[in-house]
Order: sequence, then C-alpha cells, then structure tokens
Amino acid sequence: MIYTIKTKRPQEFIDVTGMISDAVSKSSVQNGIAAIFVPHTTAGITINENADPNVVRDILNSLNKTYPVEGDYMHSEGNSHAHIKASLMGSSCMVLIRDGSLVLGTWQGIYFCEFDGPRNRKLFVKIIKD
Repeated sequence: MIYTIKTKRPQEFIDVTGMISDAVSKSSVQNGIAAIFVPHTTAGITINENADPNVVRDILNSLNKTYPVEGDYMHSEGNSHAHIKASLMGSSCMVLIRDGSLVLGTWQGIYFCEFDGPRNRKLFVKIIKD
C-alpha cells in the first residue's frame, strides 16, 4: 500500500500508527510483519512515545540543537540538516503483527518524521504474513 502524507510544517512528527493499523486490518493478516518504508532523503520513520506530545517536541528541539537548520553545511540546497536528521531516524521500520494487531508497547506509536517540509510525501506499507 502506498499512502500520501501532506506535511504542514518545515519539521514535524506525524503519528501514522492508525494508518498502519488500518493497513493491517485491511490485509486480514493475523500474524506477520508490517514493513514501513519512507522513500525520501529528508524524511524518516521512527517508533517512540505517543502518549505525551512533549516527547516529540523534545526530540525535535534536541535534533535542532545538535543539527541546526543553519550551519556550516556545504550542500547547495540548504537542507543538510534534514538529510542528517532523516539518516538518524532511518527510512524504514518493521513492526510485528500478532492476532491481527500491531505489537507495540503501551506508550509506543509510529511516527512519520518530516525535516524539510511542507511537502507531499509517500509512505509504503507492506504486510507480510507469517
């Protein structure tokens, strides 16, 4: 499945847990793996806490302190910070499926990470049966 995500800010984390859960439900797979892939060099995917929105804020603030938007970068497009942050987050993740549901910890959610927005982005999800 291919999803389009329309980001609204230059940098943001978008909770896509529900989108991935819906993909699992539509697949009718009871046990397997959800493979999630982001085909962009300035966006990524991560799993982290989704109960307290301050966690996402803290992650973005910390990334911006370490890799600021303006820096001593050579890349001519001016978005080196976004490439670095996307590399740190990674372009894919896998989540187990058990009894038709994603296997996530109590406070975990799956986040699409935008670092060079706003843009229209793609998110690929492949549900693999055990």
